Amino acid sequence: MLDTPFDIPAVDYGNQWDYKKLYYSDHMAALRVPVTLQKGYDLVRAGTTLARNISAGGGLNLLVPYNPTIFPVSIDIGRAYLITDSGALATTLYVTLEDSYKFMVGDDIIINDNSTAAENLGAITAIDRTTDSFRAAITVTIAVGATSFTTARRAHISVEAGNSSNNYSDCVGILEKTVNTGTGEKSKGAVSTLILGNCVLYEGLLTNLDAAAIVDLGASTFGQYVYIR
Repeated sequence: MLDTPFDIPAVDYGNQWDYKKLYYSDHMAALRVPVTLQKGYDLVRAGTTLARNISAGGGLNLLVPYNPTIFPVSIDIGRAYLITDSGALATTLYVTLEDSYKFMVGDDIIINDNSTAAENLGAITAIDRTTDSFRAAITVTIAVGATSFTTARRAHISVEAGNSSNNYSDCVGILEKTVNTGTGEKSKGAVSTLILGNCVLYEGLLTNLDAAAIVDLGASTFGQYVYIR
């Protein structure tokens, strides 16, 4: 499947994503559950590591892409990068209009960059998408600390989906089927299946499976394989 259709004769070079073979073991033996993904994250590919929104409100219990602890990360759909520095003691953060739809009022927000400790900014109280045509203003409950998070250091915000020991994102499972959660104002979310365990998967086909995610899943690696108990 191509990422985007063309309206002019053209050749698209790259992989056909839907032909991933995740399982080395018998897929029928795997433990799986139906899940709903939060809207606004565009195409979320089979094999993507997922986390659970643990906000007090907003999209509580919806699944979102797991946010790796490393910088940079090649596939970073779980993050909304700031388009201006946060500033110290700020309660309003600016992201692109499209990225703003990854969040909803009530979501607890985490801010992070590649050299500053992640901070929990509490719940979103407002999302302003109308004042400016090129950006959205997200207002949070708790002000940024004394150190500004900067675009030069890849500052971003994400939904709270874990505890502070893992940059507030804990992996809960692996997405079994590619789904489209939508982008922008027409995004709706998606339903799919989450792989929980009792399987052996191909590690090279899993997205954002870092060392912390392996621990979260209680998994182990052997060569090209990942065994989830």
